[in-house]
Amino acid sequence: MPFTKLGLHPDLLHAVRSMGFTAPTPIQERAIPSALEGRDVLGCAQTGSGKTAAFALPILQRLLSRPGRGTRALVIVPTRELAAQVETTFRDCGRFTPHKAAVIIGGVGYHGQRQALAQGAPILVATPGRLLDHMREGAIKLGGIEQLVLDEADRMLDMGFMPAIREILGKLSRERQTMLFSATLGPEIERVASFTLRNPVRIEISRPSTVAEGISQVVYPVDPRQKPDLLVAILEASQIRSGVIFCRTKHGADRLARRLKERGFSIGVLHANRTQGQRTSTMEDFRRGRVQILVATDIAARGIDVREVSHVVNYDLPRHPEDYVHRVGRTARAYGAGDAISLMAPDEQPFLSAIERFVGTTFPRAMLPNFNYTVPPLLTPPKPKTFQDLRWGRHRRSTRRFRRLS
Repeated sequence: MPFTKLGLHPDLLHAVRSMGFTAPTPIQERAIPSALEGRDVLGCAQTGSGKTAAFALPILQRLLSRPGRGTRALVIVPTRELAAQVETTFRDCGRFTPHKAAVIIGGVGYHGQRQALAQGAPILVATPGRLLDHMREGAIKLGGIEQLVLDEADRMLDMGFMPAIREILGKLSRERQTMLFSATLGPEIERVASFTLRNPVRIEISRPSTVAEGISQVVYPVDPRQKPDLLVAILEASQIRSGVIFCRTKHGADRLARRLKERGFSIGVLHANRTQGQRTSTMEDFRRGRVQILVATDIAARGIDVREVSHVVNYDLPRHPEDYVHRVGRTARAYGAGDAISLMAPDEQPFLSAIERFVGTTFPRAMLPNFNYTVPPLLTPPKPKTFQDLRWGRHRRSTRRFRRLS
């Protein structure tokens, strides 16, 4: 179905064409018509599937078709990076309209945000904490909000934002349209939907554990002491155009970034200890190609929207399988192609096993030719334990216990 069949305003269709798009993605095709009808929407789709435009276009359509004053649409997101990404989508989709989005996030001064609020920006894109600050100071009234979006709701749950969300919802009119989007639809998200949405249209584009089809995935087992050297060798052999390397900790990211810079790589760093100015500058350099590789913690797993990321590297495997899906979703955006490389130390095998169970596949193991391994990597995945194995393991433990007692 082309965009012209969705019932969008001519100015929005003009913007979509100017961005080079003719057909909507699956989440856009299914969500936009329901949203245009004023229905509440509960949407689940892979990262990189185009869901931001799936709510941005209906919001802009309502502003165009029903003129009004003041702030009328509110989009709540978990991170500053995602807020910037959403604002960019509104700017692109609304380039031929008079409607602009204001961004309300922490890490920057209050003055410019208060000015935007005083001017009555029709759309607010906000992180929960800073939005609550402005509400408590009386700088913003949300009684006129007609449309609410909770984006990356599962991430907001993970980050502990639900009490803040409940407080914000208490200030909104109940006669509003609400759209909730999430990469997963677990029981906790269902509970949030139950008190947030009214008779929603439910849209699931793919299983929550699905990795985009265009992503090639491979695991390099390695002794932890050789991880840095193996990473450098892989980067040199892969000719990465634009890559994101994920580390588990902020200090680990800084340490790895310094090491890669010493080896001549063009590196940017993104994590929570960086100021908002540093984070914004780093992302701009990365988007424009002035930085080749971004070393990041999971703060960036859902906040990076760069179309040409060719590689994602898990320098440290994530402890939660869902985070793996979000990380590797930084490549193969919009149904393109990309590579996901994971370095696995022996003590990370349980994390990898959990990820493989979650996504429903066993990743190929590989070794880099001509790399001087101190310990030969194990390239055969361990066999999953059967019920009989578990019984035998319990029997052996009980036998050892009996022998000790006797």
